[in-house]
Amino acid sequence: MEALIKKSERKKTSLKQKGQRYLYQQIDWAQKLILILGYRGAGKTTLLLQYLSNSPKKGIYLSLDDFYFETNRVVALVPELYESGYRLFLLDEVHRYVYWSKDLKQLYDDYEDIQFIVTGSSILDISKGSADLSRRAAVYHLHGLSFREFLNFQNNTALSALSLTDILSNHHEIAPEILDRYKIKSHFQDYMRYGYFPFFMESKNAYPQKLQETIHLVVDVDIAPFEDLQHTTVRTMKKLLYVLSESVPFTPNINKLSQKLETPRNTVLRLLDILDQAKILRLLRPSTKGISYLQKPDKIYLQNPNFIYIFSPTMANIGNVRETFFINQLSAVHAVTSPKFGDFLIDDTFVFEIGGANKTIHQIQGLPNAHLALDIESGNDKRIPLWLFGLLY
Repeated sequence: MEALIKKSERKKTSLKQKGQRYLYQQIDWAQKLILILGYRGAGKTTLLLQYLSNSPKKGIYLSLDDFYFETNRVVALVPELYESGYRLFLLDEVHRYVYWSKDLKQLYDDYEDIQFIVTGSSILDISKGSADLSRRAAVYHLHGLSFREFLNFQNNTALSALSLTDILSNHHEIAPEILDRYKIKSHFQDYMRYGYFPFFMESKNAYPQKLQETIHLVVDVDIAPFEDLQHTTVRTMKKLLYVLSESVPFTPNINKLSQKLETPRNTVLRLLDILDQAKILRLLRPSTKGISYLQKPDKIYLQNPNFIYIFSPTMANIGNVRETFFINQLSAVHAVTSPKFGDFLIDDTFVFEIGGANKTIHQIQGLPNAHLALDIESGNDKRIPLWLFGLLY
């Protein structure tokens, strides 16, 4: 136990990142049990340590992938720490700990004055846990850096988030003000290549390698054990990811994919769904509700633009990059589905066509609530700068 306390103190004192992620201000920290889900490397651990540093409660940070928890239970450790005055428990990587849901439920019910802040993989579904935590936990999802956060971290500024209504109604006034403060064109290009994960601040040169390693870790360490996948299935998943990365956005022919991978059609659909849950792919469907994984998606995207440059560092298709950026940023705060006409439908209301500077208004003529999101610095009327949609969170 003493070793765990010392590790927690070292973690707390080694905290370097001063800037707070957008989610820090949105979380209701008064909740007794808070579950933060997100992709590996998105900044969940930093969020925990920042809260630990700011909290008046006596707290401890525990990473549940520590070897200690191979032979020891959280449900037995917490009462010992409670006797020493600890009332705040920050539990990292709970998906790596098989008893996470059982232990949390019991401790939640046994102690009225303990607070748990818990992080886990994006793939973690609390409704599938062996104990019912859905009524007890306040669940939040931490996305990667928005373009707004990237600008703030790069320039040590405090640019505020915009609403979609702000952008649609006032972009012609908002864009010039921001362009006066930032070198948007170069920042936007940098963000597409290495700006989605906070660890770019450690080393931009090492970012591609670290991102590749992260993808492998998500598949091998986060997905495979949690979904109980066999080694051959994991290999098929990686092969599927490689095949898709060569042509995303990809209009899927599941039967051809099945033949190419020598894998049953339903298995391919299940693997696509898992990769979507794990935030490696983004599946575009006609609805966000009540859709079975057995229904093939209309399009398949890599989850964020940085992934495109990892798989195709010198041959990334700019059209793919633009569409991937748009769906990535919008889906963090809005429902994004596939429309009958145009590229994306937002909240079942707004139609968007994505493109370069030469795309004209004629391509959305006659469509209600339709707009162009274009790779331009400043726009007018329904021609809106694409980069502005990175300021939504």
